[in-house]
Amino acid sequence: MLKGIPKILSPELLKILAEMGHSDRLVISDGNFPAESMGKNAIVIRCDGHGVPELLDAILQVFPLDTYVERPVSLMEVVPGDDVETPIWDTYKEIVGKYDKRGSDAVGNIERFAFYDEAKTAYAIIATGESALYANVMLQKGVVTD
Repeated sequence: MLKGIPKILSPELLKILAEMGHSDRLVISDGNFPAESMGKNAIVIRCDGHGVPELLDAILQVFPLDTYVERPVSLMEVVPGDDVETPIWDTYKEIVGKYDKRGSDAVGNIERFAFYDEAKTAYAIIATGESALYANVMLQKGVVTD
């Protein structure tokens, strides 16, 4: 155990977050995301008993977002014609706003298959038990300046 580190961040996950460098990407996926097939060239971490918001909040306490890109946080767009509400995105924007002065402006959307292509190049994918649809989020790491 460490002081000041959210308990939800396991030693394995902390190691991976620390290994990541500037511009490396991390996917926090919902329970429907094909984490194992998308993560063939990435480290896949199972966090099945947790939801995306609680992990996102804990990770952003120790993980700087990239300031050299306009939107270091990416969400998977809803497929046109898919009648799905995404209230969880508001939760994500609120969490990002706690840790990044850009607030919701740091968050963008990526078309579903483009998101998959980007996820295949991620450093790591965290597979959660999140049941909300279109609840996948990708973070691009920045630099620690202090």
